[in-house]
This record gives sequence, C-alpha cells and structure tokens, in this order.
Amino acid sequence: MFLQNLRAKVGARLNGDREAGFTLIELLVVMLILGILAAIALPAFFNQKSKASDAKAKEYAHSAQVAMETCSTERGGVYSEGTPGAEPGDPAVGACDAAALEVIEPTLSSATGFDATPEGTGYTISVEGAEGHTFEIVRTGGELEFPCSEEGQGGCPVGGWGE
Repeated sequence: MFLQNLRAKVGARLNGDREAGFTLIELLVVMLILGILAAIALPAFFNQKSKASDAKAKEYAHSAQVAMETCSTERGGVYSEGTPGAEPGDPAVGACDAAALEVIEPTLSSATGFDATPEGTGYTISVEGAEGHTFEIVRTGGELEFPCSEEGQGGCPVGGWGE
C-alpha cells in the first residue's frame, strides 16, 4: 500500500497533476545557494572598486606629469622658478606648483590629495588613491621613479607602479 501511494504521488508529480509549485525546502535550498554565491562575489567586487580608485589616482598623477612638463616648457625648462627676464605678472613667472598645474589641467582639481612640489630641475607629484594608497612620480634630473606608499597592495605592485 505504501509503495502504491508513493508511486501515485511520483506519477502525479511527473504528470503535473496536483502539487504545482515549489516546496519550502526547495526554496530554502535555492536561497542558501544564492547566499553562498553572494558571499563569494561581494569581496571580489569590493577589491575591484579599490583597484579602480587606484587606477584613477594613477591617471591623475600622469595628467599632472604632462601638465608639469608643459609648465616647465613655458618657463624655460625649469620647474621651480620663472623664465629669466620675464616681467612680473607674466604667466611664465612662478613655480610649477599644484595651483599652476590646475590652471593647465583643470581636471586635477578633483584629484584626492593632489600635491606637486617643484625642485629645480625635478619635481615630485603625489595623488591619493583608495584606502590611503599614495602614488607618486618623482623626477630627479632625467630619471623618473614611480613609488607608492604600500607596495604589493591594491594597485601598487612591488617595485613601483610605473614599471
């Protein structure tokens, strides 16, 4: 008798008679699977968001580097002082600091923690990324270095970010 009832229920289930829909157990299993997938995917998403913020900071640093070279060209090839013999009030007078670079490249005003320090024939540019990462471009003479605050984390590989 039990076997006949079981066979009847299975047959009815397969034929689509009665018992249409999902059972509570089936719904709970699906919810559990979705929860596990979300637990796996969310940390990866947050890591990508951090890397995207670091990439944006690197982009700002590069834009500042181009603006710094433009500023230097306008000032006779130096970064920290104006063109020799220029009249006061001439745009070619003054150092290529953060304010001067923002005039050349207005998008730099939205960079987080942006700073530019001219030093004779060189300069240091720094921009903050996500989670306190700082990306720099340092020019000393003709050499460029690309250090970052926490190598091996976020968007900063070991050896600097410009390698």
